[in-house]
Amino acid sequence: MRTRPLKVALLGCGVVGSEVARIMTTHADDLAARIGAPVELAGVAVRRPSKVRAGIPPELITTDATALVKRGDIDVVVEVIGGIEPARTLITTAFEHGASVVSANKALLAQEGQSLYAAAEQHGRDLYYEAAVAGAIPLIRPLRESLAGDKVNRVLGIVNGTTNFILDKMDTSGAGYSEALDEATALGYAEADPTADVEGFDAAAKAAILAGIAFHTRVRLDDVYREGMTEVTAADFASAKRMGCTIKLLAICERAADGGSVTARVHPAMIPLSHPLASVRGAYNAVFVEADAAGQLMFYGPGAGGSPTASAVLGDLVAVCRNRLNDATGPGESAYTQLPVSPMGDVVTRYHISLDVADKPGVLAQVATVFAEHGVSIDTVRQQGKDGEASLVVVTHRAPDAALSGTVEALRKLDTVRGVASIMRVEGE
Repeated sequence: MRTRPLKVALLGCGVVGSEVARIMTTHADDLAARIGAPVELAGVAVRRPSKVRAGIPPELITTDATALVKRGDIDVVVEVIGGIEPARTLITTAFEHGASVVSANKALLAQEGQSLYAAAEQHGRDLYYEAAVAGAIPLIRPLRESLAGDKVNRVLGIVNGTTNFILDKMDTSGAGYSEALDEATALGYAEADPTADVEGFDAAAKAAILAGIAFHTRVRLDDVYREGMTEVTAADFASAKRMGCTIKLLAICERAADGGSVTARVHPAMIPLSHPLASVRGAYNAVFVEADAAGQLMFYGPGAGGSPTASAVLGDLVAVCRNRLNDATGPGESAYTQLPVSPMGDVVTRYHISLDVADKPGVLAQVATVFAEHGVSIDTVRQQGKDGEASLVVVTHRAPDAALSGTVEALRKLDTVRGVASIMRVEGE
């Protein structure tokens, strides 16, 4: 074993960063044995140096992150500060000064992955980011390496624990959205401002990363269709149960049937109770992968939190340190297919549409005519009426999303349709 330690700079020492530092310290001997050399925490960049950080010597703390990554003796930089800047500049500076990088920054990778890969390749260094998607669940490495010889056709998953907790609570207890969100906040699953989670921004960034790796093409955050879950109601769950379904906020990445394009989207969807993702409870994550040779694979586990995310960071750290010892680098960007990303309107899916209509003869015929005019086939219809008002629930067969959206707009113009109570896609069949 080499006795000279590999030096690690840590950018950020919050919930995840402090766990990374703790594990590096408490498991130092094991890490050294697995890597083939000891690893040394050489510096920790923070914004508030006065805060007490147990287990970290005060002399390692600095507020000058730029100076830390420019030192020249740093072998690996671990970035867990998040956001676009200064993370992007610090990572590229680290490459320029000879360090490889381990990051948990999903937003940065989804938006600037191409430029970061290019910088890593230019300087012959590694960029690893297992912790950026689904916490402790091994997912990036299986897609990048284990399935590198296979053709991945679809990635379907629950990649945000906060939203899954809220939807699971609504499903199991009958709680409304606001009530379930309050409980998630009280338990620490939701931030004080939950927008990134409940509006799908967090999941969309992860979908962009997953699609890029799975399909060997460049998918940016702007390419991902995004729809939040704040409009999901208890009535939607009641409808889902009548169909033998539940509701999840899904990240869905698909290769077109002809192989000529890909899609990436995030939105609430009804999925059958028989689907493996339907049983994912609480704040857990799960990702379902479909490949030509491997078939169907499912990855499941805690998708967030200090310890799970730190576990993924340390796994990357071990891999990158081994590469440093062998004067090698791991997989870089694989975007050789250069497939276009199709808009949401081209996606073929099913809809569950709930309409408030007048309770009188001929309404169903009018509604059915609108579906027919837009080329959308109806699978099932359920109608309930009382005192001149009625509820009409239509479930369609698969059709282009643009056709379904056009159908809904035409339905809104019917005199007999009082309003569209809810619209939700149906997936997983």
